[in-house]
Amino acid sequence: MKNQYRVHAALFLVTLIYAGTYSLAKDLMPIYMKPFGIVTLRVLGASLFFAVAKQLAAPHDKIRGRADNLRAVLCGLIGIGMNQLLFFSGLNYTSPISASLLQTISPIVVVLASAVLLSEKITVPRLLGIGVGAAGAATLILSRPAQAALYPHATLGNVCILLNATFFGLYLVLVAPLMRKYHPFTVLGRIFLVGALLVVPFGWREALATDYAHFPPKIWAELFYMVFFLTILAYLLNNWALKYASPALLGVYIYLQPVLAVLIAVALGKDVFTWDKAGQAALIFVGVWLVSKKPKAGDPAPAGVLEAQD
Repeated sequence: MKNQYRVHAALFLVTLIYAGTYSLAKDLMPIYMKPFGIVTLRVLGASLFFAVAKQLAAPHDKIRGRADNLRAVLCGLIGIGMNQLLFFSGLNYTSPISASLLQTISPIVVVLASAVLLSEKITVPRLLGIGVGAAGAATLILSRPAQAALYPHATLGNVCILLNATFFGLYLVLVAPLMRKYHPFTVLGRIFLVGALLVVPFGWREALATDYAHFPPKIWAELFYMVFFLTILAYLLNNWALKYASPALLGVYIYLQPVLAVLIAVALGKDVFTWDKAGQAALIFVGVWLVSKKPKAGDPAPAGVLEAQD
C-alpha cells in the first residue's frame, strides 16, 4: 500500500512539473533567454547528471551491438534534441493552454508508430480515436487565439508543438526496448549525450549571449526549475513510476496534465480558457481515450501508449 502511494505521489509530481512548465517558461522567454539557449542549458545539465549517475549506479553496463547503438542515437536525436528544440520554440510562439492540449496527442502518435514499426494492429476504436484526436488538433492549430495580439505567430508555434509531440511519441516506441534491456541511467546517459551534440550547435550562442548578471531571483529559480525539475527529476520519477503503475493509472495522469496546465496558466494570468478551447480539448481527450482503450485479448497495447510525457 505504501508503494502505491509513492507511485501516485511520483506521477502527480511529474504531471505537476510538466503542467507548470507551460506558464513558467513564459517568464523566461523571450525577455531573459531565447528558446534554444534554455534547451542548451537543460540538455547539457541533464547529460552531465546522467553520465555521473551511470558511472555510480551501473559502471559496467554498456549498450552493445550495432542495432542497439543506432537505436540509442536515433532516440537521442528525436527524443531529446529535436523534441526539446521544437517544444521550447513552439511554446515561445503559442499560448500555454494550446501547447498543453496539443501535447496530449502523443499516445495517438505512439499507436500509429507502433503500427508502422512494430506491426501492431489498429482496431476500429483506435482508428476512430486517431480521427477524432486529429480533428481536435487541427482545429486548435488553425484557430485564432483569444490573446491574438500576444501570440501573432500562434499557428507556427502550434505546428512546432505538434511536431514535438510527434517526435516524442516516436521516441517512446523506439526507447522501450532499450529501457527493458539496459539500466535506465545507461540509456538516459547515452541519449542525452547524443541530444546535446544536436542541441549545442543551435543554442550555444543564445546561451552565451544571455545576460545572466541581470537575472532577478525569480528568473534564476525558474531556470533551475527547467534544468533540474523538468529534466532530471521528472525523468527519474517517471522511469521509476512506470515500473509499478498500471496503464489505467497512467491514463488518468495524461488527462490531468492539461487540466493542471490550464489552472496554472489562468491563475498566473498567462492565458485564458475559452469555450472553443474546451471543445478542442474534448475532441483531443476523446481521441486519446479511444486509442488508449485496452484491446481485446490477444491484441496487446503498444508499449508506451500511455506513457506520453514531455
